[in-house]
Amino acid sequence: MKFALVNEQRQEAQPNLFGACPACGHPMLAKCGKVRIWHWAHKGGRTCDPWWENETEWHRAWKGHFPSEWQEVVHQGHNGEKHIADVKTNQGWVLEFQHSHIKPEERQSRDSFYSKLIWIVDGTRRKRDVTQFRDAWSQGTPVGRNTFLRKVFLDDCALLREWSDSRAAVFFDFGKDLNLFCLIANGKDKLGHVFCFSRGMLINLLRGGNMQDFEALLQDARASTTARGR
Repeated sequence: MKFALVNEQRQEAQPNLFGACPACGHPMLAKCGKVRIWHWAHKGGRTCDPWWENETEWHRAWKGHFPSEWQEVVHQGHNGEKHIADVKTNQGWVLEFQHSHIKPEERQSRDSFYSKLIWIVDGTRRKRDVTQFRDAWSQGTPVGRNTFLRKVFLDDCALLREWSDSRAAVFFDFGKDLNLFCLIANGKDKLGHVFCFSRGMLINLLRGGNMQDFEALLQDARASTTARGR
C-alpha cells in the first residue's frame, strides 16, 4: 500500500516509520528497500483486503495522475463489507488498476461491489497480448465512418475474451505514450466493439469531476454498436 495512518494522518512509506492500516487499523511496517517501490505492509504478513495486489511502478504512475486524497480510499458496501479502491473520485467513480491475472469470480465481485467502476488494465503484462490485440484491431471493421470504433472478433485476442463479460468500462493500456482502448462487449457474442480513447481526455474528465461527458461518450459508443448490429 502507498499510504498508512501515522498519528492519524495519511502518509507514504518512509524508513523506520510505523503506521496503521486505514481499512482494518492493524499495525503496518514501512518497507523501504532497494528493489521494490517503497510501500506499507501489514505486520506479520496478514492481508485485510483479499482484492489487494502488489503494486508496480505502473500502478503508482496511474495513481499519480490523481489527488492523493482520492488514492486508496476505503469503500464500504451496504452490507458493511470494506475494500480499498485504488482511486475514488469526488464524483464517486472508482478506478481499479489491474496488472496481474485476476480470476473471473473476483472481477465479477468487484463489478458488483462498485456501482461506478472503471477498469484500467495493463495490456503489456503478456507479450502475446500486444500482438494479438494489434491484429484484432487492424482486422476489425470500422463502425460507419468512425475509424476510432471497430467491431472485432474476441476470439482473436485472449485479453479481449478475458474481459468481455465485465459490466464496467474496461480500458486497456499498451504504453504511456499511446491512446487507451475501451472494450464494449456482453460476454455472450464472439464479436465485440473497441474504441480508441485519448489517455489525456480520460484523465482530465476524471480529474475535472464532470463525468457526464464521459458517460455520454460511453452511451454514444454503445448506441452506435447497437444501431449497427453485431
